[in-house]
Amino acid sequence: MGDDGVTTLSKRDESRTDELTRDEIFTMLSNRRRRWVLHYLKQTEEQRVDLRSLVDSISAWEYDIPADELPWKKRKRVYTALRQSHLPKLDEAGAIEYDQSRGVVELTDEAAALQMYLEYVPAQDIPWSHVYLGLTVVGLALTVLARYAIFPFVNLGGTALAAIFVAMFGVTAVVHTSYAHRNRIGRGDPPR
Repeated sequence: MGDDGVTTLSKRDESRTDELTRDEIFTMLSNRRRRWVLHYLKQTEEQRVDLRSLVDSISAWEYDIPADELPWKKRKRVYTALRQSHLPKLDEAGAIEYDQSRGVVELTDEAAALQMYLEYVPAQDIPWSHVYLGLTVVGLALTVLARYAIFPFVNLGGTALAAIFVAMFGVTAVVHTSYAHRNRIGRGDPPR
C-alpha cells in the first residue's frame, strides 16, 4: 500500500506498474462474475484452469443448475462475457493471468493484494466494530461495579477483573478470526 492509500498491483510486464485506487478495485470487484472467477481460482488445486471448466462452474452458480444440465445458450452467454470483458479486466489489474489464445486462466501472486477487498460480510451480520464496542461497554460497566464494590462484585480484585477482560476479548477475537477466515472468497460457497 502506498503513502496515499493506493494498492499497487504489478502487471506481468515488469517494466510497468499499475496503481489501482480503492475505487478502481471496488469497481473491478463489483461484478459478481469477476468475484466468482477469483473464488473459483482460489478454490481449485490446479495452478492453471482451462476456460471451459471456469465457464461451467460460473454458469452453474449463476443459473443454479448443475453444469451438465445447462443449456448451450446459457453457457455461451457466460463464456462470451468472461472472454470479452471480465477476464481481460482481471488480467489488466494483475489479479489473474489470462492466456486468451490457449484458453487458460491462472491466479497471480498480485491477487493477494486484493484479499482484504475480497472478504465479504453476509447481509444479516452485525459489524464486528459493534461487537467490540459492546465488549468495551461491558468492560467499563464491570470496572465501575468492581471499583464501587457493588454487589455481586464486592470482592472482585484487579487480577480477577483483568482475567475477565482477557477472556472476553480473547474469545471474541478467536471467533472473529475464524469467522473472517470462513468468509473469504475461495472458501465455502461462492459469494452472492
